[in-house]
Amino acid sequence: MPDAVPAPQDVKSAFKAFKKRLKLTQLDAESKIAGGPLSSGRGSGIVAIGPPSQFPPAVWDELVKLGKLKKAGGGTYELVKE
Repeated sequence: MPDAVPAPQDVKSAFKAFKKRLKLTQLDAESKIAGGPLSSGRGSGIVAIGPPSQFPPAVWDELVKLGKLKKAGGGTYELVKE
C-alpha cells in the first residue's frame, strides 16, 4: 500500500506540527541575528524547513496535493502563501 492516503487527522496534526516547527526555527534564527536590546531586529529569512520526522512522507505529499505546502528542494518544504 505505498499509495495509501493518510488519515485526515494525521494530515491536520502534521500541518500544525510543521507550522510550529517553522515558527520556532524562525524565532531561534532571529534571536541570534538581532543587534541588541534596542534594535528592531531582522527577519530570519527562513522560509523552508525539513518536515518533522514523526510523520511519514505520504503525509507531506498529501499536504502538497492539498496546496498547503510546496516542495522547496533538498527534502524541505515551505508554506504556501494564501
